[in-house]
Amino acid sequence: MQDPLNTLRTDALSKLAAVASPAALEAWRIEFLGSSGSLKSLLGAMKDIPKDQRAAYGGAVNALKAEIEGAFAEVKARIEATAAPKDLIDPTEPGLLRSESLGRRHVLTRVREELCDVFSRMGFSVAVGPELEDDDHNFVKLNIPPEHPARDPLDNFYVDVPAPGTKPRMLRSQTSTVQIRTMEQAVRDGGGQLRGPIRIVSPGRVYRPDTVDATHSFMFHQIEGLAIDTDLSMADLKSTLLAFARAYFGPAAELRLRPSFFPFTEPSAELDLRVSLRPDQPPRWMEIGGCGMVDPAVLTACGIDPEQWRGFAFGFGIERLAMGKYGIPDIRLLFENDLRFLGAI
Repeated sequence: MQDPLNTLRTDALSKLAAVASPAALEAWRIEFLGSSGSLKSLLGAMKDIPKDQRAAYGGAVNALKAEIEGAFAEVKARIEATAAPKDLIDPTEPGLLRSESLGRRHVLTRVREELCDVFSRMGFSVAVGPELEDDDHNFVKLNIPPEHPARDPLDNFYVDVPAPGTKPRMLRSQTSTVQIRTMEQAVRDGGGQLRGPIRIVSPGRVYRPDTVDATHSFMFHQIEGLAIDTDLSMADLKSTLLAFARAYFGPAAELRLRPSFFPFTEPSAELDLRVSLRPDQPPRWMEIGGCGMVDPAVLTACGIDPEQWRGFAFGFGIERLAMGKYGIPDIRLLFENDLRFLGAI
């Protein structure tokens, strides 16, 4: 019974003593310790051993296995200690030095943070709200009547069919919903009435089922601002927007307001900026959003007395600002994750 074990021990240890490389060590392991190796064959011969000798035979095989594995571990440690580091680079070899590019924040993230930083320095805090909204906050309290074309189901992402007597839910089509929630919360905090001024900006994603092309997407980003105080006027709105334009686009930026109409502001205006986006280009006018004085009906819907408080609001498309500032010709580039584009912006 001992002869095969002694033969295997002698053979394994003598061959192990001659091993000098990781490849040779692996070949030795497969030959003696592998799933089809010599030691496994000895265990397979257990069925041919008389029953009264099997326990002794099994113990002898296990002792041999422990001895061989211990010797294997010692040789493996010795070879690994003397092996060259795997990531060693020979500087004399051409083309071996790796060039690693570092990631950075997406251009939309950077523009959003830049905008929030500018308005924070002007005294505005940042507010956020849910992207899944209800009809009240997205339309009703913004003074948008049921017959308004903006409420057409084809122009919104409704997510369910409401039960009788309940409001439909939808992906918000504007971040003005955050303004409504901010005013409501301020009234609740004040015990049923507004106790002090409000000054917030609300950046975030909005959703409209637009056909995707160079200037439109079904998901895009807005940043909207709201200021509520006792004595605000269009002059305050324009001076705030001019201060923003010159802080973000440079001191040469110009601003103009064109009369317009929005259900939630009165009077309302479209906001244009005249900026030079590149040194080699002349200044040009660029429409970036809308603005106006908060309609008294909106204040009333939120529980704020329009006889005591007045406010102004404005909203920009973040993609539009990013495309203008960085000369991006197609909005789809912002969402395609092309590393060539992201590395150049």
